[in-house]
Amino acid sequence: MGTATAAARSAPTAPTRFSRRDWLLCSVVGLGFVFDSFEILVMPVTVRPALLSLGVPRATFNTWVGVLLYVPAITAGLFGLMGGYLLDRFGRRRILVWSLLLYCFATAGAATASSPLALLLWRCATLSGVALEFVAALTYLAELFPEAPLRERVLGFSQALYAVGNFVVTAAYYTAVTLAAQLPAINGHQDAWRYTLAVGVIPAIPLMMIRSRLPESPMWLASRTAVRRPLHLAALLGPPLRRSTLTAVAITAFVYAGAYGVLQQAPRLVPGLPDVRVLSPRAQEQTVSVVHLFSSLGDLAGRCLFALVVVSATEQRRLLRAFLVPAIVVIPFSFLYASTSGVTALKMATFAATMLLTAQFSFLGNYLPRLFPTSLRGSGESVAINFGGRVLGTSAAFVTPQVAALLDGPDPTVQLARAMAGVAIVVLLAGLTATHWMSEPAKQLPVDED
Repeated sequence: MGTATAAARSAPTAPTRFSRRDWLLCSVVGLGFVFDSFEILVMPVTVRPALLSLGVPRATFNTWVGVLLYVPAITAGLFGLMGGYLLDRFGRRRILVWSLLLYCFATAGAATASSPLALLLWRCATLSGVALEFVAALTYLAELFPEAPLRERVLGFSQALYAVGNFVVTAAYYTAVTLAAQLPAINGHQDAWRYTLAVGVIPAIPLMMIRSRLPESPMWLASRTAVRRPLHLAALLGPPLRRSTLTAVAITAFVYAGAYGVLQQAPRLVPGLPDVRVLSPRAQEQTVSVVHLFSSLGDLAGRCLFALVVVSATEQRRLLRAFLVPAIVVIPFSFLYASTSGVTALKMATFAATMLLTAQFSFLGNYLPRLFPTSLRGSGESVAINFGGRVLGTSAAFVTPQVAALLDGPDPTVQLARAMAGVAIVVLLAGLTATHWMSEPAKQLPVDED
C-alpha cells in the first residue's frame, strides 16, 4: 500500500452519529444547495415575462427562450470544468467561498438588466458560480463523512434541500407578481421578474462569512500532503477510470436533458391552457406560481423518496432504473394530456415528472463521488456534471422550443407539449440504455494509489 493511500486513510473519519458541528456544516452547505436550486429554476418561471418586458419580438421569441435557458448552462459547464481542476488543486473550502462571491454579484446584475443580451451575460456568470458551488459542496460533504451509511444519508438528505429552492422560487414570484406595484423600482422598472431574481442575493453575505471559517476537507489535506506528482486530468480516461468517466458523463447528460428539455419548459404551458387563457394577465402569472408549487412539492417528494431508498439499495444500476422506467411512461403522456385538459392536470403532471426526475439528480449526487480517487474526485465529478450535464444535457433546453416551432398542432401550447413528450421519450430511453455500462462502485470512497 502506497504512502498516499496510507495518508488518505489516516485522515479523520466521520463518527457514526452526528455531532453539533456536523449539523452546522451540513446546514451551511445545504443552504447553498437551496439557492443553487433557486438560480437554476428561477429562469424557466421568469423567462417569458422577462423577454416580453425587454421588448423581444414574437418572431425571435422561441429562439431567445432557448438561448436564455441553454447558453448560461453551457457557459457554466465550461467554466465548471476549470473549477473542478481548481477544486482539486486549491481545496474544497476556497472554491465554496469564491463561487459564492461570483454568484452574488452576477445575481444582482441580472435583476438590473436592461436588454436581453445583458440578461444573458449576467445569467451566464450566475450559473457559472452555481456550477462551481455544486461540485465543491458535493465533494466537501462526501469527504467529511467517509463512512458509507452516514455519507449516503448526509448526501441524500442535504440534497433534499434543493427542493426548498423550488419553494423559494414559487413564493418569490407569486409575491412579486402580487406586490410589484408597491415595491421600489429596480433600474427604473417595477417588473415582477426583477424582484424574483433579486431574492437570490439575500443569503450571499451571511453564507460568505460562515464559509470562510469552515474547516478544509481532511481527505483533501491528506492527499495534498502525500501526493507529490502533478495532477493529470487525462487519468480520467486512462484504463482504470475510462469506463466510469464515460458512463458517468452519458448518464448525467441524459438526466439533465430531461430536466432542461421537459421540466423547465412546463411554466410556458400555463398561459395557453383552456381554463387559464381567459384569465387576466396578473391572474395568469399567479397561476404560473401555483403550478410551480406542484413542481416544488414533486422536487421535495423525489429527493425524500431517494433518501429513504438509497440506504437499502444493493446495486446502483437497479436503483437508477427504478426511477427511469416509470418516468418513460408517466412523463410524456401526462404532459400531452395536460396541454388540452387544463391546469389541474398540469399540476399533477408537473408533480409526477419532477418527482421522478429529481430522484435521478439525487442519485447522481450520491453516485459520482464514489467513482473517483481523492486527487481527481473534484475533476471527475466536474467533468460528469459540467460537461455531461451542463454542456451536453442542457442543450435540450434549446432543442425543445425549436422542435415545438416545427410541429403541427391546434395552438402553441399543444405544440410545446408534443415537443416535450418527444424529448422526454428520447432522453429517458437513452438513459435507460446507458445503465447497461454503469460501473458499480465500492461503498467506501476510493483513495489515491502511488
